[in-house]
Amino acid sequence: MSQTRHVPVMLQRCLDLLAPALEATGPQPPVVVDCTLGLGGHSEALLTAFPEARLIALDRDKEALRLSGERLAPYGDRATLVHAVYDELPEVLDRLGIPKVQGVLFDLGVSSMQLDEADRGFAYAQDAPLDMRMDQTTGISAAEVLNTYPPGELVRILRAYGEEKQAKRIVSAVVREREKEPFDTSARLVELIRDSLPQAAKRTGGNPAKRTFQALRIEVNGELRVLERAVPAAVDSLAVGGRIAVLSYHSLEDRLVKQVLAAGAANTAPPGLPVVPERYQPRLKLLTRGAELPTEEEVAENRRAAPARLRGAQRIREEER
Repeated sequence: MSQTRHVPVMLQRCLDLLAPALEATGPQPPVVVDCTLGLGGHSEALLTAFPEARLIALDRDKEALRLSGERLAPYGDRATLVHAVYDELPEVLDRLGIPKVQGVLFDLGVSSMQLDEADRGFAYAQDAPLDMRMDQTTGISAAEVLNTYPPGELVRILRAYGEEKQAKRIVSAVVREREKEPFDTSARLVELIRDSLPQAAKRTGGNPAKRTFQALRIEVNGELRVLERAVPAAVDSLAVGGRIAVLSYHSLEDRLVKQVLAAGAANTAPPGLPVVPERYQPRLKLLTRGAELPTEEEVAENRRAAPARLRGAQRIREEER
């Protein structure tokens, strides 16, 4: 497994967004959390760019932790790697005795390693067992979802998580086929999706299986449910002056991140107050105007950067208890 294939997305921009919080000098070294360690590209850059910083890195994938552990070994005890899902951040910080952090980074979506390792079943371009679990020690596989969920639930998942307009057609075909033989590999599913879509739907937006695979992956890993808890928890973990940067790869993730950051940056006072009390003042200041996109040069060099959307915010006030 070569690590050279892994190119961190919008790396310099993420470092620039977090820099003011991680360059600050104080009695304690600044702490930065990489909530999505993956192959450790962003983490390694953070440790290199901010030599005073201490890194806490989370991943639910044990293979990613092993490979990143080797990569980050030269940084010694500056890097603490934890097997955890990113909504477990409050418990992880509590266990480590860290009350507040100066920086948080999320790089959402599937890691390069999971896409490149054929037997994980994330990629629709090659035949593999239909697994898609980011943590292969727990939970149900994509094959189990396809073979056991009621048709109405499958339609809901494809529509909600894949934004798939042809969900009913695809699910009808899945239900018909699974009665003959349960699904276990990705190639059979890709072929079924191709066969069940009208010609017009096949001509737009790349591989026609893409949306279905995205929907199954999100369902298998509970990604949006986890993210709904994780982003507010990360904002809560920031010290005043601390900064958060979030890279999303589809509109559902980006919308959720946008809502949390916008709510934190809003004045929550009832209308009509002549003076807004401190407790209603915004907790966050937005650092990006809307979502920032990768440059054309970056997309040309790294096609996985193409759908990326980056949002950042700074903590400007303590929570009023």
